[in-house]
Amino acid sequence: MRLALVDYGMGNLRSVANAFEAIGEKVQIARKAADLQNASAIVVPGVGAFSDGIRNLSRSGLIKPLFEEVQEKKKPYLGICLGMQFLAEGVSEEGGLDSGFGWIKSGVKRIRPADVKFKIPHMGWNDLDIKKTGGLFEALPEDPVFYFVHSFQMVVAPEEYSVITSTCWHGTEIVASVQKENIYGLQFHPEKSQRVGLKLLENFASIARNYAEKTADSCPYPA
Repeated sequence: MRLALVDYGMGNLRSVANAFEAIGEKVQIARKAADLQNASAIVVPGVGAFSDGIRNLSRSGLIKPLFEEVQEKKKPYLGICLGMQFLAEGVSEEGGLDSGFGWIKSGVKRIRPADVKFKIPHMGWNDLDIKKTGGLFEALPEDPVFYFVHSFQMVVAPEEYSVITSTCWHGTEIVASVQKENIYGLQFHPEKSQRVGLKLLENFASIARNYAEKTADSCPYPA
């Protein structure tokens, strides 16, 4: 089972890699298409502006391979913070009118709290309202608390509301996580969320391992 951690020049790679290593999982830093092709699952972290991230991915030649591995081969994908926002179909308000992958009908917009006491960026600990149990939230405590750092949020189209797995409140309801088949997105940072974050990453690693075993069983030739 191989986890590919995508490096496009903006992700907090070391802290995410350290978190996976803390639960006994090794990751491979992915900078080219072959790294994604050899992986059982793909993790895209990120901090910074949406437009810069999309442009860096495009310059790296990774957008088409990501589509092939995730959308066509159905490898598990975990997008963290910016990596979740990349899933959006519509243009982002952040740093330019750049479109995301288009895997979820949504846009990326600035957080606009109704009360000025809620500061932007949304930074710090926040509890989740879990909409769908199981999956990444398997065996997590009720109303788990995670660490957030962001000024923009995914706004999901009404016809795609079923992908929302959790929300949080910061002067307005914020989509905190999504899942669409093999695609998982987290607005918060599990790698900064202590034990509960490590448990969530364990759950993703288990999903990745199940995929690796399933595809190995379906291969007609010896590895």
